[in-house]
Amino acid sequence: IYNNLPSPISINSFKSLILVFLPFNGGRLLSIECDFLSKDVIVTFIGSFGLCCEMLSNLSDTSLSFDNDVVSLFNTFGMEISNVVVKDKDSSKYISFNTWKDTTIPLIKITYFIAILPQNSCIYQALLPSILYTEDKNMTMESQDDIKLFQSVGLSEQKAKETLKNKQVSNNLRLAIIEANKYGIISSEIGILLYHLASKIKTQIADKLAFLAQYIAKKKLDTTQRLDTGLNYLLNQVEGNIDVSDFEKECGVGIVISPEEIEYEVEKVISAHKMEIIEKRYHFNVGPLMQQVRNTLKWADGKAIKNEFDVQMLDLLGPKRDSDLVPLPKQAKQTKITKLEKEKSKSGAETGTTPANEKIGAQTISELMKTKVHFHKPGENYKTEGYIITPNTHKLVQEHLRVTKGKVITRFPPEPNGILHIGHAKAININFGYAAAHNGICYLRYDDTNPEKEEEKFFVGIREMVEWLGYKPAKITHSSDYFQQLYEWAIVLIEKGLAYVCHQSSEEIKGFNPPPSPWRDRPISENLQLFNDMKDGLLEEGEATLRMKVTLEEGKQDPVAYRIKYSPHHRTGDQWCIYPTYDFTHCLCDSIENITHSLCTKEFQSRRSSYYWLCNTLDIYCPVQWEYGRLNVCYTVVSKRKISKLIEESIVSDWDDPRLFTLTALRRRGFPPEAINNFCAQMGITGAQAIIDPAVLEASVRDVLNLTASRHMVVLEPLKVTISNFPHENAIKLTVPNFPNEPDKGQHDIVFDEIVYIEASDFKEKTEKDFRRLTLNQSVGLKHVGIVLKIKEIKKDNMGNIVNLIVTQEPICETNKPKAFIHWVSNPLLASIRLYERLFKHKNPEDPNEVPNGFLSDINPYSKKEIVGYIDASLANSAKIFDKFQFERIGFFSVDPNTTSEK
Repeated sequence: IYNNLPSPISINSFKSLILVFLPFNGGRLLSIECDFLSKDVIVTFIGSFGLCCEMLSNLSDTSLSFDNDVVSLFNTFGMEISNVVVKDKDSSKYISFNTWKDTTIPLIKITYFIAILPQNSCIYQALLPSILYTEDKNMTMESQDDIKLFQSVGLSEQKAKETLKNKQVSNNLRLAIIEANKYGIISSEIGILLYHLASKIKTQIADKLAFLAQYIAKKKLDTTQRLDTGLNYLLNQVEGNIDVSDFEKECGVGIVISPEEIEYEVEKVISAHKMEIIEKRYHFNVGPLMQQVRNTLKWADGKAIKNEFDVQMLDLLGPKRDSDLVPLPKQAKQTKITKLEKEKSKSGAETGTTPANEKIGAQTISELMKTKVHFHKPGENYKTEGYIITPNTHKLVQEHLRVTKGKVITRFPPEPNGILHIGHAKAININFGYAAAHNGICYLRYDDTNPEKEEEKFFVGIREMVEWLGYKPAKITHSSDYFQQLYEWAIVLIEKGLAYVCHQSSEEIKGFNPPPSPWRDRPISENLQLFNDMKDGLLEEGEATLRMKVTLEEGKQDPVAYRIKYSPHHRTGDQWCIYPTYDFTHCLCDSIENITHSLCTKEFQSRRSSYYWLCNTLDIYCPVQWEYGRLNVCYTVVSKRKISKLIEESIVSDWDDPRLFTLTALRRRGFPPEAINNFCAQMGITGAQAIIDPAVLEASVRDVLNLTASRHMVVLEPLKVTISNFPHENAIKLTVPNFPNEPDKGQHDIVFDEIVYIEASDFKEKTEKDFRRLTLNQSVGLKHVGIVLKIKEIKKDNMGNIVNLIVTQEPICETNKPKAFIHWVSNPLLASIRLYERLFKHKNPEDPNEVPNGFLSDINPYSKKEIVGYIDASLANSAKIFDKFQFERIGFFSVDPNTTSEK
């Protein structure tokens, strides 16, 4: 604790040390351990709240009694006195406030206080984002007490120990047991339900834990089904008071399903399937029938339904025979699930996306977003895990709904300092795709807060790629549109004492354990003046930053909100010399634009607490942030800095070099946008980072090009063939289909003459086993012509290289069918053809374990090969930039943008 205090302070300055704990993921239990207390008590709350008070100084040395001042103190902190409990060391019992205030208990015997803090209490709001998550070294004895407490309600010792590892669940269970104990002895059945409550209740309704525990203890919520219904009901009513009668009606409180009703419903469903049951006997799957009865008798006991099925099945079929005990033949085993897929499923379940037992991806983005993604509905922000509710949340969300009319609004917010890559394609598809699938809209917002690195070509390139993928932004916005509003909100933060001007250098505050800022507690007036000086250009670049008093999930404290940059902005010119950071800008721009779903990659999960904290601190509408795993591809780099290095070293030509995985490079390489979109859909949306082999993307490309790229004959390594008995006086035209298996999809004309060119690899002088094409002793067919060629003479140059094959032709018939047909061209035009391989030799060129000398040492020297090929004139005359073709027996090709009329 001492080492992690937010500012330098001597431990001797404390007359008492009171430790504050919150569950890891933002629960609302506040535990205060009192190791020693004297008459002069100072209560210190560690965290950004930094509150010290001396209102407990009137306590006696030997006893603890509450007067109005103390009650007022608790009320000030937003604590409900009825929910305050203490633990007596002697008896190891938890004592409610009502007992405590009327009893004289020696002060030394009070182990700790526990209080439930409503989310709208000032102390809860202050502590949540910045609390130090530190494990108390003296919890061993307390842990043993908790284990005994958990065992007392039916948990095994092992289960109790496992529960204790989860602070949120163990705190919830502790309070639930304390509350339930007020209403009598807790049976194991009640204990099971209390554990279910402790593990399932969400932080948004944690203040209703005692209410639910009471209903469990009184056996009004006597099944997990009733309890789950109650949890869901309260989550939907989180912003209002509980209507007890409506709650009980919704949960079926007091409804008793008689054995006769169960018997009747079971008999009815068995009768409907009687013949099939008699045929299959005990191999019949009664599971769906039991579920049917459960749906009809919502509040019936599940065990009673099963018992009734057993009785009626026995009555219908009699005792089991030997044949009933023989297992059915096993079905074909499912494909083994990889570790990555398991991780994806797990992450998807945690993030509200794909349930773990479903296929992760889909064929299209629309299908994925409609069937696999389960985000909150607009206006139901409060239902999402970890969403913070304030007294104004309901009003702000209602105003948001009024403005948006309940429409889904997302945004794609790239930084305009580089070209988009394959990872951005996933982000584009998720943001635009989710909005489109739910009849919403998506903005393209340029996060232009770093004027040093922004260039006009990047703004243009980003929009071009978004539209190339098939999406049209509802509106194009810029973070700079809101610079004035952001500045005014920064002033509000300073005035609230939640932001300060710091003079530590960027090097000093790097990492996760930087030294605390000595300027953290400077006066508000001084911070306001210094921030104004920053804006007016009175301080040097790097001399000062504005920092927020908040701690990120990862433990990093006080992120920077503003920094000084004397660089002209592409839109605002020299109007500003201070620019907001991502941590400050991102959530506030989302709020201004009324974004319903702030979708971002997993690395921003650590910023979620500051996202919610900042919106709520400024009392503005707070969107919901959802995270998903990044998409990475092997054998490449996507870092702007590293691609720039490749360009500087002339390893690649530019950002659109086809060996890269930028979107401009993939377009130039001939990848259709719909193939990239489908690839993203097949990856699904999970919390797991996906590292994909390029072959997976290429498979999606082939699936699309097989349907869209017309077939043409092109020869890459031409070998001249002269037909000595050419059957026509002149060259003839042949009409061939663009898609041989689908002639209705168009056709094109080619020329056939006495001289044709074939691939050099399609001829061998000596016949080899398994070689099916042209040899001295083996004929071959020409595609689309219906003739067979046989070697008559081989002509070579002085070096012994074959320069011409003299052949004879004859029509194909039953007696001369060749083993193979080959492609060819006549009267061709020349074309420059580039063949590409992977740019890097290793799967992870950035991994020092795989490539110790760095990614530049891993370049594949054979990644690009340029040759001159022969193409049919019809192809050359009709092809346009980015048109895609399948060269028969070779592969897919695209017309390069640097094509000219000459080449």
